[in-house]
Amino acid sequence: MTDVTGASVDVLNTLFRSEQGGHEQVVLCQDRATGLKAVIALHSTALGPGLGGTRFYPYATEQDAVTDALNLSRGMSYKNAMAGLDHGGGKAVIIGDPEQIKTEELLLAYGRFVDSLGGRYVTACDVGTYVADMDVVARASRWVTGRSPENGGAGDSSVLTAFGVYQGMRASAQHLWGDPSLRGRKVGVAGVGKVGHYLVGHLVDEGAEVVVTDVREESVRRVRDRHPQVTAVADTAALIRTEGLDVYAPCALGGALDDATVPVLTASVVCGAANNQLAHPGVEKDLADRGILYAPDYVVNAGGVIQVADELHGFDFDRCKTKASKIFDTTLAIFARAKEDGIPPAAAADRIAEQRIAEARLR
Repeated sequence: MTDVTGASVDVLNTLFRSEQGGHEQVVLCQDRATGLKAVIALHSTALGPGLGGTRFYPYATEQDAVTDALNLSRGMSYKNAMAGLDHGGGKAVIIGDPEQIKTEELLLAYGRFVDSLGGRYVTACDVGTYVADMDVVARASRWVTGRSPENGGAGDSSVLTAFGVYQGMRASAQHLWGDPSLRGRKVGVAGVGKVGHYLVGHLVDEGAEVVVTDVREESVRRVRDRHPQVTAVADTAALIRTEGLDVYAPCALGGALDDATVPVLTASVVCGAANNQLAHPGVEKDLADRGILYAPDYVVNAGGVIQVADELHGFDFDRCKTKASKIFDTTLAIFARAKEDGIPPAAAADRIAEQRIAEARLR
């Protein structure tokens, strides 16, 4: 069923009348010539232009794509606020299998839509998009980050994303065990693609015992070729049940923590790179009730957005790494606030982020 605009009524209900609503602007983009179908969602620009990546994914329905864009853009508002950036939350999704429909012409068409927003939205890489793709999009819009160094960009933001998650993991260890070292700790990493394989490198270098899994065999093979001491298990279901696991790091798609996984988790800490790890409200309380320390995903995975935001001002890697290292202190502050307020860390992080956004709206 559609309304007079041709948009799905379900989509409009989501935008205007559901708990996922409250976004400033949502743009539905279509270019028939190239097959582009995309959603650009701006959750908030109170702190500055919305900043967030472009996800290219074969969603089952347009409703799923809109829902993902809304959730991701809201997460970017909180992530950018907690990272201390002068940016609001934005995110885009392109509907389709990137291995089947991604073309230069489609990316240029998408870039024209980004440009039409006049700087209210700044895009970058996400699942299914890469530095080379952003170089193409940037030919149609100036509001693009995550470009190659050859084109004035910062390159792969996965490097600092992984570094930030590593800092969040160290902070979790400090809070729970009184020592930030991960040496001798058993860490399970689900998803060793763009971010996960860098995270494994940090953990191995520190002397952690690392167990991995990934739906792509070649990703596991790449990690084990580089780090032979790493072990692999068949799937995430096996990983989260690994005996003696200290830390679980979800580094693939969202929704990793749900009613089925939380009860069987053997880890004492969850700290990973994936966005939107909590499948639904209430999961954060389930984790707390089990005594599992959860490092809020949008806090610990902010290294990448710190990097691409810096690109807008002339990229300096050392400056970005210094900023990303502060994720350690931010994570500890969230754990302290959670203890003080008697709430889960995810709720504490939301309160801090919402306070910064609210204060910005009053200025």
